[in-house]
Amino acid sequence: MRTLSRAVAGGLAASLLTLSLGGPALADDEVTIDHVGTDRGTVSLLVSTDGVPDGTPVDPDKVYVELNGSAVESTSKLVDAGDIDRSTVIVLDASKSMRGKGKFGAATTAINAFLDSAPADVKIGLVAFAGKVTTTVSPTVDHADVREALGKITLAPGTAVYDGIEEGVTLLTGDGARNLLVLSDGADTGSDTTVDVATNDATTAGVVVDVVSLVSGADSDALGSVATDTGGSIIPADPAALTSVFNERAAALDQQLLVTFTAPYGSGEDANIDVVVDAGGTQYHDTAFATLGPGFEVPDVVESGRALIGNKGMLLGAGALAIGLFGLLAIVLIGAGDNRSQSVKQLEAYFNGTGVGNDKKRKKTSPSDLKGSAVQVANKVVSDDLANRIAKRLSGAGSALTPSEWVLVHAGIAFGAGILGLLVGGFAMSILFLLLGIVLPWVYLKFRHGRRLNKFNAQLAQTLGLMAGGLQAGLSLPQAVDTVVREGHEPMAGELRRALVEQRLGVDITDALDGVGERMESDDFSWVVMAIRIQREVGGNLAEILHTVADTLREREYLRRQVKALSAEGRLSGYILVGLPPLIFFYMTVANPEYAKVLYTTVTGYIILGVALFLLSLGSFAMAKLATVEV
Repeated sequence: MRTLSRAVAGGLAASLLTLSLGGPALADDEVTIDHVGTDRGTVSLLVSTDGVPDGTPVDPDKVYVELNGSAVESTSKLVDAGDIDRSTVIVLDASKSMRGKGKFGAATTAINAFLDSAPADVKIGLVAFAGKVTTTVSPTVDHADVREALGKITLAPGTAVYDGIEEGVTLLTGDGARNLLVLSDGADTGSDTTVDVATNDATTAGVVVDVVSLVSGADSDALGSVATDTGGSIIPADPAALTSVFNERAAALDQQLLVTFTAPYGSGEDANIDVVVDAGGTQYHDTAFATLGPGFEVPDVVESGRALIGNKGMLLGAGALAIGLFGLLAIVLIGAGDNRSQSVKQLEAYFNGTGVGNDKKRKKTSPSDLKGSAVQVANKVVSDDLANRIAKRLSGAGSALTPSEWVLVHAGIAFGAGILGLLVGGFAMSILFLLLGIVLPWVYLKFRHGRRLNKFNAQLAQTLGLMAGGLQAGLSLPQAVDTVVREGHEPMAGELRRALVEQRLGVDITDALDGVGERMESDDFSWVVMAIRIQREVGGNLAEILHTVADTLREREYLRRQVKALSAEGRLSGYILVGLPPLIFFYMTVANPEYAKVLYTTVTGYIILGVALFLLSLGSFAMAKLATVEV
């Protein structure tokens, strides 16, 4: 019985022993399990059949496997390139004592023969040692590299055999069948490491060490423990027989079998594997004791963990779902009939540029679906004052949504964020996400309004120049505004277009322009309208006034941009310092929930979060004031 696996050259060692003794190949006629590997429930066995008598054919279809005494279904095939990694490192004694009786020449000749005959997929490496390790070739399928290094080896005094074994184990990394074959004619005379350390490292790495001793007696006894403890063998050999032994081992590598099967659950972490090969009417077998791993144990019953949502959370969720269903039913029952007056419809058509003649087309396309019904319900819920404030903010941000549509979108975002938080982290996280769903849409709307306002103010000086040019050409103020509408860009052209529409409906042009300043919340434009009002009351050259105001605005815009550039570092620092704590919190919530959940599952955590939010808000306010310069 073998522990874990035998490596590729285990059969080589047996062949060496057989030839040196002059007996048949493996007197007990057994096959050999050279390697056991597992991968996600699949067990792979590398089986050498060089113990079968010569001339006896081996049929891969007549290979049977028993696991812990029970037969399991398996498949067998001759090993092809890529089926399994097979690596062996030859550790060669290059001390001066190898010169006698042609031992070194016989060894190099045998290794060259093995390199010629070994399968192309077998990785072969080389370590040569004397008083220290002199040559190292990592296992490679390019056998010519090993042959070239072998030809450059020169003999030197000393025999650091344990250092050579240590170096060979270091080269055998990775998975697959791995073997170390040591050829030496004497005992160690000065290694830096000890036999115990070399043996322990080989055992830990799962490397089988076979020793071919070119002398017999006490000199080979010290290496016997290394081979025995790693599952290998020590073989006294005659130098004259080395070439034939290596040739036979190369041929045996071509006859290795790859046997695979799936270990059923309940097989246990450790298992006995018995392989039976039927060849020529005779059954040959070998047994290995292998560690399959915990994945083959019967899975334990999964214990239920703590629910993310408690009873109160479930009740609140059920209530929210019921309210949503009733609201949906109410929307469907109310319908989407257009109850607006005819004058309101005509004004909206005029503002939207569709014209009264398209009213029939609008009637055909009036919303009668669920969306239209929801908008009608929102119209009844939203008060006139709230609708005016929302409409002002939406108009300033350049959004095409109506107040009712915005309320519906806002409510949907908040509700969806709350549900997401409930699924992710329970009731406390649901409240946090709900608050974010309420606040963030307004922050986004304010951000869009700020960007549009900046663009509006940047176009103001050029707009005043165009208006002044039109006035100097003899146009009236509305005509000069119309010139800007036709030749200008958004958002200025769109806002002035609305002012012209209001003027054509009977609103004074200055009042219409004052409405633009209120919607955009632009102090600069409000001052322009004030200048126009004063000129219309007291008289004067309006074109010259607009030129003067335009020059002043250009200077202010230049100064404003200069201040913005100089304060960019402070503002960026503020963004980073304010945004970093929330980002770290959300990252830790996802990456290490156990570490962060204390903050939103305990009273102490709520207090810490509250204090942190207060301090973060205070710091944000202070940094904003420090980085803001009014121009």
